[in-house]
Amino acid sequence: MKLINKIFRYELSNVLRSKWIIFYTLFFLVVSYSLFAFTGNNSKAILSLMNIVIIIIPLVSIIFGTMYLYNSREFVEMMLCQPIDRKSLFFGIYSGTAVPLSLSFVSGVIIPFLLRGNVQNQFGLLMLLLITGVLLTFIFTSVSFLVSLKNNDKVKGLGFSILIWLLMSIIYDSIILLVIYIFQDYPVENSVIVLSLINPVDLGRIFFLLKFDISALMGYTGAVFQKFFGNTAGIIVSFISLILWIILPQFFAFRNFKRKDF
Repeated sequence: MKLINKIFRYELSNVLRSKWIIFYTLFFLVVSYSLFAFTGNNSKAILSLMNIVIIIIPLVSIIFGTMYLYNSREFVEMMLCQPIDRKSLFFGIYSGTAVPLSLSFVSGVIIPFLLRGNVQNQFGLLMLLLITGVLLTFIFTSVSFLVSLKNNDKVKGLGFSILIWLLMSIIYDSIILLVIYIFQDYPVENSVIVLSLINPVDLGRIFFLLKFDISALMGYTGAVFQKFFGNTAGIIVSFISLILWIILPQFFAFRNFKRKDF
């Protein structure tokens, strides 16, 4: 554990100095401050932020994580020459990548909220937004590590990462609508729930919007999810599913890391 903490602290300081992390923080600072300053209703501002979060966070996390691991290959090779076990090295690098991204997002949203938002009335809603963003950060960092370790070629790995983001963030809903249209004469509610569980972006949106009890903004999958589970159970199921989405890609990435010949 001490070794993981040492590697984590090194990676944390290294990543926080990156100009991309600074830009990432400034992006959320500017967008959040603008929404809280120029939107009369803080709930609407947080809803607007959520629409940005479910697109930007997966994109930045998967691309940054993929490129960072590729660029850290020489560091990994050097560390493996030392008496360091691969588990400590892997989780040190992983946490040192995901945590700075999460901190950048959290600070970029919470500072404008404290300056312009109604802290007492909307703080719980903001916490739900921050939890969703942090979960998506850890999920897509796990996916990025899995992609990087599966592909030795940097260009191919980056291409796969962008394809995964496009599939989960943009194309996936169209696929679900196509499935619903083709099988409209059959009961597809259970299948839709399964389909929503295998897309973390959809799960993140459902997890957040169930708090609002507004099915219209959740899309078809969210409405079915709410109808099947209800609000409280739906939030619990979606949260557990998001945690599993962190663990499973991380597990397969670590298994590849242990077997990989650097």
